[in-house]
Amino acid sequence: MRTWHQPSGLSAGLPFTVDATWTPEQALAVWELLDDLRDRIWTHYGLVIQNQLREQHITNDALDDYDQDLPF
Repeated sequence: MRTWHQPSGLSAGLPFTVDATWTPEQALAVWELLDDLRDRIWTHYGLVIQNQLREQHITNDALDDYDQDLPF
């Protein structure tokens, strides 16, 4: 069985599988529901989410070995 890596980094929790018998219409309905939910969350928490993502990806490592001659 393949292990899926979630964007959240969580590797434990409620097991969830997508029913292989869904019709394309059912799959689209779920997709739209999740998209609407994401939009609602973003509308309410967008700035907070941006700050959290920034904090998670920021580095405080020194750039002593940075080559100033690189063109980028």
